[in-house]
Parts: sequence; structure tokens; C-alpha cells
Amino acid sequence: MAKQKKTPSEKPFLFGKKNYVIMLIGMVIIALGFILMSGGGSNDPNIFNPDIYSFRRIRLAPTLVIIGLAVEVYAILAKSKK
Repeated sequence: MAKQKKTPSEKPFLFGKKNYVIMLIGMVIIALGFILMSGGGSNDPNIFNPDIYSFRRIRLAPTLVIIGLAVEVYAILAKSKK
């Protein structure tokens, strides 16, 4: 019986499935943070809209982005089952 050789194009993934799932969750959290941060502007530059200083844009959204980045770091450092 002849041994099957791996072709050079078949390279294993760098991370395991668990890592990629955690990375996807982190990206979704970061995207949600940026979506919550958007808006609050005014069409007329002479009118001030105080909604840009809301809790959602000043506290919640940046916190979600930082949490998402921490999840990404965890996903990179988590041990895969390989």
C-alpha cells in the first residue's frame, strides 16, 4: 500500500474551531459597539444636538468595543485542542 502524501496546498488552520467562534463573537461585539456609537449628528450645523453626549455613546459603546477587543485577545491566546 502506498502512503498518501499531503499536497502543499493542504495547510492546517492556525487556530481551532473554538478560537474562530470566539473571534467571531468578539467581532460582533465590536461591531455592535460601533453601531451604538454612530449617529447623534444634526443636519443643520447651527443647531446643537445634545444627544451626542448620551450614556449610550459616551459610556456603553466604547465599553463594548473594549470588551470585544478583550474577547479577541482571549480568542488568540486560548489553547486549541490540537
